[in-house]
Amino acid sequence: MKYSLFILGLILISTNIDGAVPLQNDSTLYVSMVEKSFNVETATQAYIDTLTPEQKEKSDSYFEGGYWLILWGLLYGLVVAWLFLSKGISSRINTVASKVKNVNLKNAIYLLLYFAVAYILSFPLNYYENFYREHQYDLSNLTFGAWMGEEITGLIIMMIFGSILMVVLYMAMRKVKEKWWIWGGFITFCFLVLILFIAPVFISPLFNEYKPLEEGSIRNEILSMARANSVPADNVYQFDASKQSDRISANVSGIGSTIRVSLNDNLLNRCTPEEVKAVMGHELGHYVLNHGPEDLIYFSIILIIGFAFVNWSFQKAVNKWGDKWNIKDISDVAGFPLFVALFSIYLFLATPFLNSVIRSAEMEADVFGLNAAREPDGFASVAMKLSEYRKISPVHWEEIIFFDHPSGRMRVHTAMKWKAENLDKE
Repeated sequence: MKYSLFILGLILISTNIDGAVPLQNDSTLYVSMVEKSFNVETATQAYIDTLTPEQKEKSDSYFEGGYWLILWGLLYGLVVAWLFLSKGISSRINTVASKVKNVNLKNAIYLLLYFAVAYILSFPLNYYENFYREHQYDLSNLTFGAWMGEEITGLIIMMIFGSILMVVLYMAMRKVKEKWWIWGGFITFCFLVLILFIAPVFISPLFNEYKPLEEGSIRNEILSMARANSVPADNVYQFDASKQSDRISANVSGIGSTIRVSLNDNLLNRCTPEEVKAVMGHELGHYVLNHGPEDLIYFSIILIIGFAFVNWSFQKAVNKWGDKWNIKDISDVAGFPLFVALFSIYLFLATPFLNSVIRSAEMEADVFGLNAAREPDGFASVAMKLSEYRKISPVHWEEIIFFDHPSGRMRVHTAMKWKAENLDKE
């Protein structure tokens, strides 16, 4: 099942623009347009029309299937929580952990065992969603063995950091009782800052090899844009994402001394210099516009509201089923499956708002990147390459609810608007 609390924290490790295998289109076609006859809508549609009907149908099918997976993921997670509570799995794990007298150590043991068992119970949906389906749509390059290796690595990371966070939250529950959810927001905020700080140095390298980008014009242009926009980066890193997929990806990650600019080998190997520059302008925008700190504040507020919801609904559930499930109150670690289930329901209901927060920041970074890189056609062609796994032209409310990035059509249109206003300045 999706461990909502921990996954939400990892969202903030890096904000990136990612994509897939380039489509066979010639962006130079659009550069040659006569300035006086340039029309934003016509230029946008010309890019959209580079998708064949088969390509559009495939990307739409993949992305729309994800809508249902949000629902199935929630329902599957609720079933897993029910198994833990109603079938006595949680009570048995708690009995094992209770052999230790120290309450914090006992909670840590319970949580470690919970994460391991929950992963096993959730494996069928996880396998379908993240391995089978990705290969079905030609979006993964991992063998099953390599995929499992990354899964185990991710599980260990989650067990360590998830257990530490929850042990501290349970300490708050015991100390401040009913007001724990307020302190929980502050504790989680500090935890997210820690994750942001250590991720580029200690977590990301567990999945990919990072090395300095070789000297050359691309590196020099990226660092030049960084210096021009006061981004404190003196090096650019590349990582081998092609072993996982053909998706394009880049990010500016870290805090303070761990800040680094990174781009993957797919971006270097599958994109033109103009496209690379456009993507990196977008990424630098996230730093300059303070999206990292802003997101920390937004998500901390979202977490506090979520904790308040869990605190209220947990007690309601315990009053009705607590004796049957052998749960005393929310500070009882045996009720953690219920905690996860209730928080998952909250995040499910908050999906449109969460997506809107992220999408708004992405739109701001898009505009910044256009002004920084001055490569509207490079940006538009990259947006089209993202269409292999993201629906290109959703209807308005579909984009509001399900998209955490602007749609491809929106991004191409934004680039063409910028181009129309700057044709005479080139």
